[in-house]
Amino acid sequence: MRTAVVTGASSGIGEALARRLARDGWRLLVVARREERLEALCAELGGGAIYEVADLTEPGAAARVAAHAEREFERLDLLVNNAGGNRKRGEFAGDGYGYAYVREVMDQNFDSAVRVTEALLPFLRRSAPSSIVNVGSIAGRIARPNVSAYNAAKFALNGWTESLYHEERAHGVHVGLVTPGFISTEGFPQAQLTGRAATRWMVGTPEQGAAAIVRAAEGKAEVSVPAWYGLLPRLRYGVPAVARFALSGRKRQ
Repeated sequence: MRTAVVTGASSGIGEALARRLARDGWRLLVVARREERLEALCAELGGGAIYEVADLTEPGAAARVAAHAEREFERLDLLVNNAGGNRKRGEFAGDGYGYAYVREVMDQNFDSAVRVTEALLPFLRRSAPSSIVNVGSIAGRIARPNVSAYNAAKFALNGWTESLYHEERAHGVHVGLVTPGFISTEGFPQAQLTGRAATRWMVGTPEQGAAAIVRAAEGKAEVSVPAWYGLLPRLRYGVPAVARFALSGRKRQ
């Protein structure tokens, strides 16, 4: 039986992925902060799913997740680093933003994934062939105003994932990246888009995100979701002045 550790599994893409993997016969260790959500999810999925309550920004949390996986599983086929979020928008120089908030979002979206990967990588190498999938973002390819902390964290995660892909090939560990665009989840409801017929088509579903993770786990280096979002980085790097004008509304040098 294949096994996976999935972080950020209490809602959204992580929850959808847990359901999909369970249907496909995987045994799961799901991780998140909200115990009641994890308990309900595991009850729904049955005996093949167990959970670990953890705030992955806290010292020792990654080590606890790794120890739990080592106790329960004989091998580890897949690690999905999906936990993350962004609780506010605003300019970097605005009230309540600045370095402190950038550091908070980096810890939640980037540092935590690095710590979990470091803790579980020896197990993944012993289990090779195995996979790591990091859930980055199109926001890690194209920066938008008023979400600079989130952009910074996802640019870091996307870049680190690419480097890890090259480093771990020799050890039999495939490292894939999923770059979602707008996905309607509890943390990112996308109401400004889903509420209008003209923009509703731009928003994907958690189930699409789960399908993209499965593709990445099976050997794809990078999967955008919805798929057409993969065109946007080409625009950004091909004609950067046009992309900057479209995002900011004024010409940038």
